[in-house]
Amino acid sequence: MTIQLLPDHLVNQIAAGEVVERPASVVKELVENSLDAGARRIVVQIEKGGSRLCRVRDDGVGIAAEELAVALTRHATSKIASLDDLRTVATLGFRGEALPSIAAVARLTLTSQLAGERSGWTVSSSGGSTSGPRPAAHPQGTTVEVRDLFYNTPARRSFLRKPVTETRHIDRALLRMALSRYSTGVRYEKDGRLSYDLPPAQTREQEEERIAKLLGPQFIEHALYFEEQRQGMHLRGWLARPKYSRSQGDMQHLFLNGRAIFDRTVAHAVRQAYADVMFHGRHPAWLLYLELDPALVDVNAHPAKLEVRFREGRKVHDVVRRTLEAVLAGTRPGESSLEETTEGGRGVGGFHGPAERAGAGALATLLGASPLPLGPGQTHAPVREPRAGASEGEMPPLGFALAQLAGIYILAENSEGLIIVDAHAAHERVVYERMKAQLDDQGLGSQLLLEPVRLRVGREDMDTATRQRETWKRLGFVVDQVGPETLAVREVPALLAGGDAEAMLRDLLSGAQARQEAETEDSAEELTGRIHHILATMACHTSVRANRRLTLEEMNALLRDMERTPRADQCNHGRPTWRAFRIQELDRIFLRGQ
Repeated sequence: MTIQLLPDHLVNQIAAGEVVERPASVVKELVENSLDAGARRIVVQIEKGGSRLCRVRDDGVGIAAEELAVALTRHATSKIASLDDLRTVATLGFRGEALPSIAAVARLTLTSQLAGERSGWTVSSSGGSTSGPRPAAHPQGTTVEVRDLFYNTPARRSFLRKPVTETRHIDRALLRMALSRYSTGVRYEKDGRLSYDLPPAQTREQEEERIAKLLGPQFIEHALYFEEQRQGMHLRGWLARPKYSRSQGDMQHLFLNGRAIFDRTVAHAVRQAYADVMFHGRHPAWLLYLELDPALVDVNAHPAKLEVRFREGRKVHDVVRRTLEAVLAGTRPGESSLEETTEGGRGVGGFHGPAERAGAGALATLLGASPLPLGPGQTHAPVREPRAGASEGEMPPLGFALAQLAGIYILAENSEGLIIVDAHAAHERVVYERMKAQLDDQGLGSQLLLEPVRLRVGREDMDTATRQRETWKRLGFVVDQVGPETLAVREVPALLAGGDAEAMLRDLLSGAQARQEAETEDSAEELTGRIHHILATMACHTSVRANRRLTLEEMNALLRDMERTPRADQCNHGRPTWRAFRIQELDRIFLRGQ
């Protein structure tokens, strides 16, 4: 076959394969055009999963009559005119491919009216031929009607799923669009039935109302709002508390300069931020809005514009990770902006009594070692038992201990009701955060054992110990090989001097082997994560065990420590450490007042 130029309609159909994957792609492209046109309200109507009809109407600036036919021509756009414009593009669309690609594989009608004009104009396209423009009754704005998608490409049409499946894809695409621009109202109709009608949102409260309608009220009930300006980037959004986790990552949405995208750099940063508080195998839920100079982002990396390239990816990663870590570090009892939510309503988190400091002796007993050194001027007040008539202002967020249940749970009373604490999980978090803070400040320090603890191991464990020796030494855990099959623990971290050195070493060996296949290089970031994992293992092993009977003084010491400890709402494995039950909930259980 000789080389020849392809006809325009065939070129458009080939190009459509990159832009129009399914009806959801059509809706996405048309809604993006409406947003770029400054629409304050968008109406989306679909039939039969979008294969029969996709109609998008907006009240944007409109298109002039003489430009309607041009808009259906490939690479015709009003958004860029030079390479410099492409480098700093801020609009959602810019390639000039969406409308002609859709028109190449469907029956398309484009109707629009400019502000101040007496009537609108319309053009139609089918099978590669365009007719019009001709006058048409239409308010200011634009309507694009797409019928019979892939009618002229049967092979592509055969790949469409059932209408219910295609509708779900449209639902997700439109959800991202509705979450990307709160200032634009969105009405969505499916097969003649109203799905939702979202008014424009101008305040944060109105934004959260929209989020609740789209993602469910529970997300907002468990969400932490934040806003941060760092290194020329503006980052805001909502992070769900770790206990509101998902079995899959279906509630993770990232928006860059108003554009919904998927990005591995940011996703990895978020995973790291949640690493210390997310239960194994679960996925966090979040909404992130990142704004930065458009010149620092390449949005022309993918025809569908779902992926981008950051020119300073490491900087973006660090800003996201550090910001989210700081937000999640505040998930502790008593934080004013981080109220603990229970099924029955708001819990104790919004109340702020002065937290009593833990008794030094009780804390030392819990840790099996001396507490961390006090700062200048710091003292430990004795732990006070609750007294009758104590005012709400004197009550700590987690209240005061009443008893211990089944050797596992601490029962405490605060001004709102009953607090139940998992003693081991809570103490594990306290010890872990204490160790991390000491490591960052001055190193953990080590304590020489009077007699080395010897342990016989196999060849695999011996190899693991040899590889990890320097990392363990940095943590104050000194292990030497003293025989072909024998290891000796000579020093342990000072904070854990009272623990079982042999059991700690076995935990470290098993943890290191489990992670060996996933570890590829010793970057500073990976080393820090590995060290923290080891610290978490140590903290778990040395924390209060089940059936350990605690005194009231010890229990109150732990409650006060929880109130001061970052991320104290979850243990190191992501499990909750405490729950609150308000008096009103207990009254309902026992039918009081009914």
